[in-house]
Amino acid sequence: MNLPTEVFGEVVVAHAPEEMLENRCDELLACLTSLERANVVLDIDHVEAVDSHGLEMLLNVLDRLRERGGDLKLSSSGTVNRKILEITRLDLYIEVFESVIEAVKSYS
Repeated sequence: MNLPTEVFGEVVVAHAPEEMLENRCDELLACLTSLERANVVLDIDHVEAVDSHGLEMLLNVLDRLRERGGDLKLSSSGTVNRKILEITRLDLYIEVFESVIEAVKSYS
């Protein structure tokens, strides 16, 4: 899987696909953990479908990036995705920002 990415210094921004469902999680995990930087911002603004496997995959990405000395932060301006992260309490483990720029700046 190839995700659109942008590099800002020591941070790579990846733009998530429209679906983060069970059938794509292994591929997405491999992609996000093999990026050239360990500090990752995942832009989930265009995610329209996510299941429990997708949420668990985010935690797995977080763990693997932290093992490499990095971190995972999410960017979402959409209320639905932010609500999902809040209800599942994933926002207690992964920082969520309103914009990609805010998330990238938080690594400074």
